[in-house]
Amino acid sequence: MTRPRRAVARLALNAAAVVVFAASVFPVYWMVNSSLLPASAVSSSTPHWWPDLFTIENYVGVVTEPSGSIAFLPALGMSVLVTLAAVAFALLFAFLAALALSRFRFRSRRGLIVGVLVIQMIPVEALIISTYRVLDGWQLLNSAVGLVLVYVAMVLPFTIWTLRGFVNGVPAELEEAAMVDGCTRMGAFWRVTFPLLGPGLAATGVFAFIQAWNEFIYALVLMTRPEARTLPVWLRAFVQATKETDWAAIMAGSTLCAIPVVIFFLVVQGRMAQGMVAGAVKG
Repeated sequence: MTRPRRAVARLALNAAAVVVFAASVFPVYWMVNSSLLPASAVSSSTPHWWPDLFTIENYVGVVTEPSGSIAFLPALGMSVLVTLAAVAFALLFAFLAALALSRFRFRSRRGLIVGVLVIQMIPVEALIISTYRVLDGWQLLNSAVGLVLVYVAMVLPFTIWTLRGFVNGVPAELEEAAMVDGCTRMGAFWRVTFPLLGPGLAATGVFAFIQAWNEFIYALVLMTRPEARTLPVWLRAFVQATKETDWAAIMAGSTLCAIPVVIFFLVVQGRMAQGMVAGAVKG
């Protein structure tokens, strides 16, 4: 390819990248922009491309005034508690399962791997009734413990499959070399293998966090008491049949729901970036 053609191709790729970036960022910008405008400006036929009528009344309203009968702070606390607990337990169980699938050979290993893939294909709606009856029998409806159990079961298949790829990327020869030097199998794992899996755990934890944080169906069906609702259900309460939808308040609530995910991503983004490229270069 000649130099002019390479320059044209590079320019076209850069232009396409800019278009994709703009298309991805614009909905987020429009959400934040609408949350900083009065309700009358958001619902008007004239678009406001920037917050020229800047106000924070929408944020004050959604935080201080309950949405229906659901208050923001209890919903935030429930979401944080349930999501962090679900991610912690899911990473623990998935980590042990990924090690077993990657480092050991046993009779039902292939069947377990296929089962993990099949479980991910089952739609959530197909399990609602059975899940509800099980938790009802265990007296765990409207309980954070019950919702954590459901979320762990929901994110575990994806987490196992993802972590298995990271464990496979760490050569078993490293552990064998450590054992030759005098380490036990457990010592070789904790001193050699586990530090190398940190980026994979961070990357997997981000995806599990997003999946649990944004979950709506189970939280709506299993948590019927207002004080036990999570943020996605709290946000839904802004849409009511008896009054006009306040889109400015919904945009402010949506922004508040997105902030914890952004904070969590920023905390672990360094290790997540390492985890996303782990295995790309084989040493």
